[in-house]
Amino acid sequence: MDTIKYFNTGSSAIAELQSAKVIIKDTQDALDLMADCGYHGASRIIVYEHNLNPAFFDLKTRLAGEILQKFSNYRVRLAVVGDFSKYNSKSLWYLML
Repeated sequence: MDTIKYFNTGSSAIAELQSAKVIIKDTQDALDLMADCGYHGASRIIVYEHNLNPAFFDLKTRLAGEILQKFSNYRVRLAVVGDFSKYNSKSLWYLML
Protein backbone atom coordinates (compact mmCIF):
# COMPACT_ATOMS: atom_id res chain seq x y z
CA MET A 1 0.00 0.00 0.00
CA ASP A 2 1.25 3.47 -0.86
CA THR A 3 1.21 5.92 1.98
CA ILE A 4 2.24 9.50 2.44
CA LYS A 5 3.07 10.33 6.03
CA TYR A 6 2.93 13.98 7.06
CA PHE A 7 5.04 15.66 9.74
CA ASN A 8 4.51 19.17 11.08
CA THR A 9 7.64 21.07 12.02
CA GLY A 10 5.82 24.12 13.31
CA SER A 11 6.48 26.38 10.36
CA SER A 12 5.97 23.85 7.57
CA ALA A 13 4.79 20.35 6.80
CA ILE A 14 6.96 17.57 5.41
CA ALA A 15 5.60 14.65 3.41
CA GLU A 16 7.34 11.28 3.34
CA LEU A 17 6.42 8.84 0.60
CA GLN A 18 6.25 5.36 2.08
CA SER A 19 6.00 2.74 -0.63
CA ALA A 20 7.98 -0.29 -1.72
CA LYS A 21 7.43 0.35 -5.43
CA VAL A 22 8.23 2.90 -8.12
CA ILE A 23 5.79 5.77 -7.74
CA ILE A 24 7.44 8.49 -9.82
CA LYS A 25 7.76 7.04 -13.30
CA ASP A 26 7.58 10.33 -15.21
CA THR A 27 7.13 14.08 -14.82
CA GLN A 28 3.37 13.81 -14.47
CA ASP A 29 3.73 11.43 -11.53
CA ALA A 30 6.00 13.98 -9.84
CA LEU A 31 3.45 16.74 -10.45
CA ASP A 32 0.67 14.55 -9.06
CA LEU A 33 2.71 13.84 -5.94
CA MET A 34 3.43 17.55 -5.47
CA ALA A 35 -0.25 18.39 -5.86
CA ASP A 36 -1.31 15.75 -3.35
CA CYS A 37 1.30 16.84 -0.82
CA GLY A 38 0.54 20.52 -1.43
CA TYR A 39 -3.15 19.88 -0.77
CA HIS A 40 -2.09 18.68 2.68
CA GLY A 41 0.13 21.73 3.22
CA ALA A 42 3.51 20.09 2.59
CA SER A 43 6.10 21.96 0.56
CA ARG A 44 8.88 19.52 1.41
CA ILE A 45 8.83 15.92 0.22
CA ILE A 46 10.98 12.93 1.08
CA VAL A 47 11.12 10.08 -1.44
CA TYR A 48 13.34 7.03 -1.52
CA GLU A 49 15.56 5.94 -4.36
CA HIS A 50 13.41 2.87 -5.02
CA ASN A 51 10.34 5.13 -5.49
CA LEU A 52 11.91 6.69 -8.60
CA ASN A 53 12.07 5.30 -12.10
CA PRO A 54 15.62 3.92 -12.57
CA ALA A 55 15.89 6.18 -15.64
CA PHE A 56 15.93 9.12 -13.20
CA PHE A 57 19.49 8.14 -12.29
CA ASP A 58 20.65 7.93 -15.91
CA LEU A 59 21.13 11.61 -16.60
CA LYS A 60 21.21 11.03 -20.37
CA THR A 61 17.44 10.38 -20.24
CA ARG A 62 16.89 13.95 -18.93
CA LEU A 63 14.18 12.63 -16.61
CA ALA A 64 15.94 13.90 -13.47
CA GLY A 65 16.30 17.36 -14.98
CA GLU A 66 12.65 17.52 -16.00
CA ILE A 67 11.41 16.36 -12.61
CA LEU A 68 13.77 18.52 -10.58
CA GLN A 69 12.85 21.56 -12.69
CA LYS A 70 9.18 21.04 -11.76
CA PHE A 71 10.08 20.92 -8.07
CA SER A 72 12.09 24.12 -8.51
CA ASN A 73 9.33 25.87 -10.46
CA TYR A 74 6.74 25.10 -7.80
CA ARG A 75 9.16 25.84 -4.94
CA VAL A 76 8.81 22.39 -3.44
CA ARG A 77 11.86 20.94 -1.76
CA LEU A 78 12.72 17.34 -2.53
CA ALA A 79 14.95 14.97 -0.60
CA VAL A 80 15.89 11.68 -2.25
CA VAL A 81 17.15 9.13 0.25
CA GLY A 82 18.97 5.97 -0.72
CA ASP A 83 22.17 4.18 -1.57
CA PHE A 84 23.54 5.79 -4.70
CA SER A 85 26.85 3.93 -4.76
CA LYS A 86 25.56 1.60 -7.47
CA TYR A 87 25.27 4.51 -9.91
CA ASN A 88 28.51 5.27 -11.70
CA SER A 89 28.04 8.93 -12.57
CA LYS A 90 30.10 11.90 -11.42
CA SER A 91 27.36 14.25 -12.57
CA LEU A 92 24.81 12.41 -10.45
CA TRP A 93 26.99 12.82 -7.38
CA TYR A 94 27.07 16.59 -7.92
CA LEU A 95 23.33 16.63 -8.49
CA MET A 96 22.67 14.81 -5.23
CA LEU A 97 24.77 17.15 -3.08
